[in-house]
Amino acid sequence: MAAPAPEHVRNIVLVGQDGAGKTSLAEAMLFVSGKTPRMGTTHDGKSYLDYDPEEIKRKFTISTSIAPIPYKDYKINVLDTSGHPDFIGDTLATMQAAEMALFVVDAADGPGVMTTKLWREAEDMRLSRAVYVNHIDREGANFDAAMALLHARFGGRLGAVTIPIGQGADFAGVIDIIRMKARYFEPGGTAERVEDVDTLPEKYQEEARIARDKLCDLVAEADDELMMKYLDGEEQLTQEELENLLDAAIAQELIIPVFVGSTIIMQGVQGLMEDICTYFPHPKSHGRFRMADDVTVRIDETKPPCAFAFKTVSDPFVGRLTFLKVISGYLEPGLELVCGRTGKKERLGKIQVMMGKEAVDVKSAKAGDIVVVPKLTDVRAGDTLSCEGTIAIEPLPLPEPLYPVAIEAVSKKEEDKLGTFLARAAEADPTIRITRDEDTHQTIIHAMGEAQVEMLLNRLKEQSGVEAKLVPVRIPYRETITKQAEAQGRHKKQTGGAGQFGDCWLRIAPIPGEGYEFVDEIKGGAIPNGLIPAVDKGVREAMEEGFLAGYPMVDVKCTVFDGSYHSVDSNEMAFKTAARIGFRACCEQAGPIILEPWATMEVTVGEEYAGTIMGDISTRRGRIVGTDAGFAAGETVIKMRAPYAEVINYTKDLRSMTRGSGSYTLTLEGYEAAPADVTRKLVEAYEASRAAGN
Repeated sequence: MAAPAPEHVRNIVLVGQDGAGKTSLAEAMLFVSGKTPRMGTTHDGKSYLDYDPEEIKRKFTISTSIAPIPYKDYKINVLDTSGHPDFIGDTLATMQAAEMALFVVDAADGPGVMTTKLWREAEDMRLSRAVYVNHIDREGANFDAAMALLHARFGGRLGAVTIPIGQGADFAGVIDIIRMKARYFEPGGTAERVEDVDTLPEKYQEEARIARDKLCDLVAEADDELMMKYLDGEEQLTQEELENLLDAAIAQELIIPVFVGSTIIMQGVQGLMEDICTYFPHPKSHGRFRMADDVTVRIDETKPPCAFAFKTVSDPFVGRLTFLKVISGYLEPGLELVCGRTGKKERLGKIQVMMGKEAVDVKSAKAGDIVVVPKLTDVRAGDTLSCEGTIAIEPLPLPEPLYPVAIEAVSKKEEDKLGTFLARAAEADPTIRITRDEDTHQTIIHAMGEAQVEMLLNRLKEQSGVEAKLVPVRIPYRETITKQAEAQGRHKKQTGGAGQFGDCWLRIAPIPGEGYEFVDEIKGGAIPNGLIPAVDKGVREAMEEGFLAGYPMVDVKCTVFDGSYHSVDSNEMAFKTAARIGFRACCEQAGPIILEPWATMEVTVGEEYAGTIMGDISTRRGRIVGTDAGFAAGETVIKMRAPYAEVINYTKDLRSMTRGSGSYTLTLEGYEAAPADVTRKLVEAYEASRAAGN
């Protein structure tokens, strides 16, 4: 396919709940256009777009696939995204590359939780929206009920541009409200049969007239002069006026068009494709990107080359792939661009168009199009490539990964391979963050949820041959003391020849929030100055080992105030050992306790779940700090504090309590004394581990 002009490109991102039929809609569009010889299906593993082994196994989309569809003189780039909450980061990043979000909604179930979340994100992006009500031939499907739910949740700007002829088992075709035609996709064929609405029974003619009136009401607002005539009671919009205004009304979000059909039997798909080409916004009319300095950049083929990387993939066979939205100018093989983040030059070796997993080389790509470039060495999702490297498009803030798990290679020899794979995975998916906790000596994966972690482990084994296991995340507890104490630390060892002798008196006291302080109060040379640092070092080592349960000690002031030494046998090692003995002796009298980390949280839920959340947090020893109204109507923001150990896996629990609709933020903030039962369990676990030789 030759590089199309921006006006002939349509970038459509398919979004919505898992199971609504996003992938089957893309597959139906591919088949109807003649791009594929058969209708790809997800349920039998023969989808052109869900080709990854994990997607075939799970039967849902995990990672965005592109379907470039030639239709008449247009190129429709269909971006098929995941509707699973664990992969929302990939979906949000992909939405930045489109001018229109097409929400796919099940005719029986209506809009789900993910549909609502992504709708709000599309609103924030000022992305034009449309809806495709799918599975109208399904048992229990009800178009009127689905429309009522859509209006209740998303407002009165939704207007049907197609309505069904029958529903459930009686579904036969759709009525095109714009053109007032009945459209039937012939079974086994690749084209529609079109008839006038007046050939239908009166019931459907009346439904079509009502839908037409509603459509004209919304579209008329796109022209002030026509709107005034319309309000003055003049006749309905003419066919010409309706068709001339519809694209402007959609671009201005005065109307959100609603289509209906069934992707499995391909009813309502061809008409949708025609309306995408005719009325949906093209990149030049609606494509805009905000730069870091809040300046808006628009799609323009006359300006120097510039492209925005919205996704990267590490493919085990072809290497690194970078998905680019061309912002301005032309991209050609051999072109050198500069990455705004790194300042490094990146040479475009090839420019490709992807269709699922198949890549086709193209000679060039114009502004507004979406292409893939292999083997860019240091380009990440969110980077901007331009001639001088001075353009920096502001990437969309992605959700914080709040589901932590610790990972270990089964074989210690494979730790390096594991680290390399995890680093690549985090580069490709910004909602995966890998950290090394130096306190607990664990590698932590911070992810969006269980499914994302499971997929990561499976790919680790398939692509790197490394087997890894998940282990509980160790909570970074601390130990401290509650009162002052004094004790002697004395170390004497004689084994023939030079011995070891160290003797020091220590005083320890709590200093809440101040860390560690060491004070030298030795008088008269009871301990030589050169050996005082060894006492400090011995105390630090003892604090690092902990006293009760092996956790580092904090907020302790230690004073060395007396001692003695031997002119021959005293050395640094002897005094370091004596200090460790003395410090532990002090701790026995100083009221040692365990401190547990606390988290400050803000949980956003629907009002109907607020009571459940507040009741649950009390069972986790948490405290409610306050509540506020949420940003959206019917939402409540609950501010709370809770022990981190009680909410470390809160992602899974919150989804369960709110049917996937809740969200939260979490910040570790301060320590508090652990209650007696928590302390007892930690001490018992530590002693059992020591007894086992660990």
